[in-house]
Amino acid sequence: MAEVILSQVRKRFGAVDVIHGLDLHVRDGEFLALVGPSGCGKSTLLRMIAGLESVTHGSIGIGARDVTELDPKDRDIAMVFQNYALYPHMTVAANMGFSLEHRGSPKAEIAERVRRAAEILGLSQLLERRPRQLSGGQRQRVAMGRAIVRDPQVFLFDEPLSNLDAQLRIVMRGEIKSLHQRLRTTTLYVTHDQVEAMTMADRIVVLNAGRVEQVGSPLELFDRPANRFVAAFIGSPAMNFIPGRCTAEGFAAGGVLLPLPAESGAAHAGREAVYGIRPEHFERCAAGEGLPAQVMLVEPLGSETQLVLRLGDAQVIALFHERLSAAPGDVLHLRPKGHAAHLFDARSGVRMVAFPDPVEAAVGMPRVA
Repeated sequence: MAEVILSQVRKRFGAVDVIHGLDLHVRDGEFLALVGPSGCGKSTLLRMIAGLESVTHGSIGIGARDVTELDPKDRDIAMVFQNYALYPHMTVAANMGFSLEHRGSPKAEIAERVRRAAEILGLSQLLERRPRQLSGGQRQRVAMGRAIVRDPQVFLFDEPLSNLDAQLRIVMRGEIKSLHQRLRTTTLYVTHDQVEAMTMADRIVVLNAGRVEQVGSPLELFDRPANRFVAAFIGSPAMNFIPGRCTAEGFAAGGVLLPLPAESGAAHAGREAVYGIRPEHFERCAAGEGLPAQVMLVEPLGSETQLVLRLGDAQVIALFHERLSAAPGDVLHLRPKGHAAHLFDARSGVRMVAFPDPVEAAVGMPRVA
């Protein structure tokens, strides 16, 4: 295991900069997820750490070594790709042990490492099969096994679950997380799926156009997003954004007055801003109370109901942890939970204030002694 340190790393393709002077410290034994929209530079960054892309400027350190100019084989890393990259003519055992054989390791050592990795991943009964005889999940396990047998300092995962169906992705992300908890090998994991990042990572790096928007634990990013971009990217369904103006009475937006703590409204009175509220932070109330919202679309999810609503001039999504017998055209009375709201500057998108800052109150979690 080893820490990974990136210092002022830049990457340029021709005249186009795709990574802009990025600094990052991945702790020893940490599971760090890199997330962001397509084209943000997350896979390019991972490939630079692996040595598959050159670094235009800056340095990359793994452990005590500067590996910026080293070949991939000399970096003591193992990478799991999106497409598995298995040799179709080789057995599972041969695929898993190929890198060790290529390095000239003794056959007995290769066999023992393959056996241990197969046992960890539940592949012991499949060692003589070939990739075409395996399911997608089994192929992914083989790709992971090939990485494990190398016993590297760092694991690199490049969107490894994107080719799997939804149910298998859930199973495999649990297996990858369990594997990390067992091996405690430093892991960098690239994904466009923020749910994967939230459920698996110790910390998340949110990238946008080659720059870091925020680094933090999943709950830190969810409860205290640094700006509107992070707030929109983290959380499913995404946060609602309602433009308007702060007043001493509350947040005025398109004919409705949304709740703000009195001190916050007074402090920012007259300032244009964007009110952020997550779908799960609406509560229903009796007619005559709260704010009237017209139902536009009903999406039943079994134990939950998701509604698209017209609230004043804004369209919002509300998520209720119950079954509702609502239909398009109905009017519901809602109240945003003001303590869970956020204010973002209308121009810069930077978060002005969140109510409250403590995670426990924002999500209604009791503090554990």
